[in-house]
Amino acid sequence: MYAPWGLLPKPATGSLTPFSTKESSLTSINNWTVASKQPAGIVFGHGKFNGTPHCILSSTIPTSEKAERGSAISAVLTDDKSAMMTGLEESENIGILGVDPGLEPYKDHFRYRVRRYLDQKRSIEANEGSLEQFAQGYLKFGFTKEEGGIMYREWAPAAQEAQVIGDFNGWDGSNHKMEKNRFGVWSIKIPDSGGNAAIPHNSRVKFRFKHGNGVWVDRIPSWIKYATVDPTRFAAPYDGVYWDPPPSEGYQFKFPRPPKSESPRIYEAHVGMSSSEPRVNSYREFADDVLPRIRANNYNTVQLMAVMEHSYYASYGYHVTNFFAVSSRSGTPEDLKYLIDKAHSLGLRVLMDVVHSHVSNNVTDGLNGFDVGQSSQDSYFHTGDRGYHKLWDSRLFNYANWEVLRFLLSNLRWWLEEFKFDGFRFDGVTSMLYHHHGINMAFTGNYYEYFSEATDVDAVVYMMLANYVVHSILPDATVIAEDVSGMPGLGWPVSGGGIGFDYRLAMGIPDKWIDYLKNKNDKEWSMEEISWSLTNRRYTEKCISYAESHDQAIVGDKTIAFLLMDTEMYSGMSSFVDASPTIKRGIALHKMIHFITMALGGEGYLNFMGNEFGHPEWIDFPREGNDWSYEKCRRQWNLVDTDHLRYQYMNAFDRAMNLLDEKFSFLASTKQIVSSTNEDDKVIVIERGDLVFVFNFHPENTYDGYKVGCDLPGKYTVALDSDAFEFGGEGRVGHDADHFTSPEGIPGVPETNFNNRPNSFKVLSPARTCVVYHKVEESLEEIYGSTHASTSDMEDSDEKGAQSVLLKDRGVIPSEMEGLTDEITGEDASDD
Repeated sequence: MYAPWGLLPKPATGSLTPFSTKESSLTSINNWTVASKQPAGIVFGHGKFNGTPHCILSSTIPTSEKAERGSAISAVLTDDKSAMMTGLEESENIGILGVDPGLEPYKDHFRYRVRRYLDQKRSIEANEGSLEQFAQGYLKFGFTKEEGGIMYREWAPAAQEAQVIGDFNGWDGSNHKMEKNRFGVWSIKIPDSGGNAAIPHNSRVKFRFKHGNGVWVDRIPSWIKYATVDPTRFAAPYDGVYWDPPPSEGYQFKFPRPPKSESPRIYEAHVGMSSSEPRVNSYREFADDVLPRIRANNYNTVQLMAVMEHSYYASYGYHVTNFFAVSSRSGTPEDLKYLIDKAHSLGLRVLMDVVHSHVSNNVTDGLNGFDVGQSSQDSYFHTGDRGYHKLWDSRLFNYANWEVLRFLLSNLRWWLEEFKFDGFRFDGVTSMLYHHHGINMAFTGNYYEYFSEATDVDAVVYMMLANYVVHSILPDATVIAEDVSGMPGLGWPVSGGGIGFDYRLAMGIPDKWIDYLKNKNDKEWSMEEISWSLTNRRYTEKCISYAESHDQAIVGDKTIAFLLMDTEMYSGMSSFVDASPTIKRGIALHKMIHFITMALGGEGYLNFMGNEFGHPEWIDFPREGNDWSYEKCRRQWNLVDTDHLRYQYMNAFDRAMNLLDEKFSFLASTKQIVSSTNEDDKVIVIERGDLVFVFNFHPENTYDGYKVGCDLPGKYTVALDSDAFEFGGEGRVGHDADHFTSPEGIPGVPETNFNNRPNSFKVLSPARTCVVYHKVEESLEEIYGSTHASTSDMEDSDEKGAQSVLLKDRGVIPSEMEGLTDEITGEDASDD
């Protein structure tokens, strides 16, 4: 979200409250504790609760006014107490309670919102045919082609009279008056003329209506597919555009959607500011120039910001005015289709940053313009204080309203089907979840904060419906929630009582890095706290981790690179001069911070455009405060493309760590173990999948022969080394060295092991480096050959016994290799 998110208090260690050290070192875990040091392979977070059951019955249950199937339904859902019992049996089995018994005191809340969801879903199915059909409102509303003409429908129940106007009738609607039905929907059929459509493609149109005091106003149709503005007029109003290109001009998709990845590696991008020049970039230029960069850096997903039309460019796309229209600054709807198809051809999935949490307060150009003289039941928005967001200066949807549900659910389906998006990142979910919108709320993790009268159940039900619809239409869709509160169940399936998102953004992580970089010197960094912040998430609810996103790049803030190196980025990044201590530290920690965030912070990873190479400047959109300048609204790709500049090293490491996941799929692994957080050494040792990560945050100390624990025995070699020359390092770690494990302690008795790990090996760990080791599958010849002996050389039992001991010292012979040792040594390994 744009700047206002920065005003929301965020907990220092994520969204949930940490347990004590005693609790965090538990060796036997269950589904409701946190264990950052344990061998179970699962790490998750959990909040506390006050132990008092609390039943949420904060609003009446809306049900629909009955009407014919497929017809427009009344916007007001009347109170029907009998609906409370509908679906009661289905709501009894709430799966999330079985995973987190700490939620049991709030069972009534879960039952209530599940019943609300089921009642709403059934009501829609009874009156509209199905939820999927209901989400095809764009086939009926707005401008649609029908036999012999163009049909236009608009929901505006408070309007007294209505007309459609535009270029096609000289902006005189006297001959194109609309009729209203009993549900407040205005309609008109405009017949074709001479075999041609009465409204030409790419011509301007508007909805004109008279409100209660007799005044006529012109507004952009709410379902408009394209809206443009006269670029020669300062602050000119937008016009709706009738968009229906002939087949010869319409873009035809050529490439299928790429398969869904188990672990999204997301490149967050803003098309308009993606040019190296201070101007608005186009969809086609982004497709041809930027998408190949993203693919080259081994990302598998692009997340596009600011796609929906927004009249104020500096809102970053978060103050939407036209929900079904692409931002015309960067091109036409066909141009956006070209971009998405090009991404698919490169194997990149495309997510859209969707804003259903609030609406631009702009009356002239936006949906807010339909609010004239309307009551809450006749409007898209709540009236009074409930309909206005004080921090964002924007309007808030009435999610209990039938036509609002149609509008928003159809909006999701429109972007999925018309443009082939592969999913969404829902913006501002915290604001939707609570009546207080997260304003002045420091979430502590107390479950009462999530399940009380403050919970906006109408919005929760909408999000449950939205996730159901999206995954019904596109089962492989990826849907991510931007939520800072950490509400339990947000990432749990709707069928189990959750809200249904696939992932939640781990928003507490960047705050921790900002705190460390601004307020602590390197020796004050706590390995335990860093580890805790990265692992503090709920079991079974997946997260997208990130060290920084667009929020940290906007004007007034600083990126990680700039916090580390500041003004020396302008003078010290040339390889023609020796790197200063500041630049050395900055590049080293930039790599480490992003990598440990990726390795430990979630089941997916996100990076914002330019941060992969340490872009030195913040983003400042043209606005009154900078004299409407585009100077900082760009990305300086030339910095990373120049061979002698050190920006290339950070970019190369970003490419390499993505490739590491592409090769080893560690993000998708449920095996995640932090075996050591040594505060004196400043070293964190992690196992993720079958990889072993060694992070040495010490500013000075290099450790030779540093012992690290691991699960699997055998031979390990370097898979990735941040200190390699190609990443701007000093090349201190040998990449062709083999590291053989040694067994630790008594098998099956973890407390006798090294850091609770059954095996260990020794490494060189230079200061401010991260090195990853992977287990190499050895052939029998490699295993025997490394002892400089072969089976034919082992003539007597003593020599065979010595060979067996040597293999065991290397950790090669656990119990599963007993048969092999019999063959080699002629004795039973279990007797040793």
